[in-house]
Amino acid sequence: MRRLGSILCLLLVATAISSAASVSEEQLASNANASPDAPVSVSAVRPLSIADYLASPIFDVNSPLGYPRDLHLYVPQTTTKTSSKTSKPSIERIKRATIDPSMVGYIDNAVVHSEVRVRFDAALNNKTPDRAEFFYAKCGCYGAIPSTNAAYDPRTPGPGPGIPQSVNFQQLYFYGEYAPRPHFSLFMQLPFRWLQPQSSPGSGQAFPNAGGFGDVQLGLKFAPLVSSRHYVTLQFKAYLPSGDASIGLGTHHYSVEPSLLYYQQLSERLAVEAEVGDTHPLGTSSGVPTASPHGFAGDVFFYGAGPSYQFIRDEKFTLAGVFEVVGWNVRSGYVTGPANPSTAGVNIVNIKVGPRLSIGPHHSIYFGYGRALTSQNWYLNIFRTEYRYSF
Repeated sequence: MRRLGSILCLLLVATAISSAASVSEEQLASNANASPDAPVSVSAVRPLSIADYLASPIFDVNSPLGYPRDLHLYVPQTTTKTSSKTSKPSIERIKRATIDPSMVGYIDNAVVHSEVRVRFDAALNNKTPDRAEFFYAKCGCYGAIPSTNAAYDPRTPGPGPGIPQSVNFQQLYFYGEYAPRPHFSLFMQLPFRWLQPQSSPGSGQAFPNAGGFGDVQLGLKFAPLVSSRHYVTLQFKAYLPSGDASIGLGTHHYSVEPSLLYYQQLSERLAVEAEVGDTHPLGTSSGVPTASPHGFAGDVFFYGAGPSYQFIRDEKFTLAGVFEVVGWNVRSGYVTGPANPSTAGVNIVNIKVGPRLSIGPHHSIYFGYGRALTSQNWYLNIFRTEYRYSF
C-alpha cells in the first residue's frame, strides 16, 4: 500500500508540472499573436541584459547581521544618452573701439591694436649727425686731435677719424605690435642702417661707408581714454645700444622716451593726430671740453601734429592725403663742427606730406616726403615708404 501511495503522489506531481508547462506555452503563443498595441505581461517580456536593469542593493545595511534583501528587478527604464564630446569653450575676441586706423606717416600711432610694419627711409645731407648723440655717438675725431687740446677724448665711441661734411643714410625698420587687451599693447622695432659720409672736395673720406644692425627699440602703449572717435594714449619707449657706434650705427648709450599720443576723428573723412614727448639719454660720452660737467648727449623734446583727409572712402579702398608738422627742441648736449659746440636751445622743424592707401581693413601703404624748414636739421630731405598689416 505504501508503494502504491508513493506511485500515486509521483503521478500527481508529474501531471501538475505538465499542465503548468502547457499553460505557459499557450500564454506565450497568445502573446506572440496579439496586436502590437496590446499590453504585454511582465512574464512575456524578452530577456534583458544586465545594463537594462536598475538593481537595488542586495544587503540590508540596517540589519545587524547584514541579511540579504529580497532580490528583485525593476522594470527597464530608458535613459537619455549624453554626448561624450565636450563642447569647445568659445574664444573671447578682443573688443576695440570702432575707429579708423592711423593715417599719419611720421607721428607715432595713437590707436592701440596689433600690427606688423615694414618701413624704409632714405635721408640726405645730415650735417650734424652726432648732435646730442641723438642719431649716432660722439665723433671719433676727438681721439685723433693732440692730447694737449682740452677737447681730446681717447674714449670717444663714434666713427672717425675725420669729420664728415654731411652724411646720407638709409634705414629699414621691422616693427611688431601686439595688443593682448583693448587698451594695452607691447611693441618692438628692429632697425638696419646704411651710412655714406660725404667729404669736402679734395679731402679724404672721414670714415668708410657702413651698414648693419642699429639700436633696438622696445616699448608699450596704454590708452586710458578711448571712444569711437578719439584715442588718448601714453607711450613709453626704450632704446638699446645694440648698434656698433664706432661705425655710426648707434648712440652707445641707453635712452628712454615717454610720450603722449592723440587721435581725433573730426568727421567721417577728416582726422587729426598729434604727439608730444622727450628723448632722455641714460648715458653719455664726455662733453666738450672733456672736463665739462655736462655730457655730450642731451635731452630732445619733440612734438608733432598732422591732419588727414580721406578723398576716396569705401569698404575696399581708401585714399587719404596726410600733412604733418614735426619739431624738435634740443635741451642740452654738444655737437661737432660749429665754433660753439653747445647745442642747447636748437630748434628743428620739418614738414611731411604724402598719401596713404588702405586696402580692406588690414593692409595700408604710405609714401611720404619730408623737408627741413630750419637751418638746423637732422637731414635736409627724407623719403619714406611703409607697408602696414593690422589685425
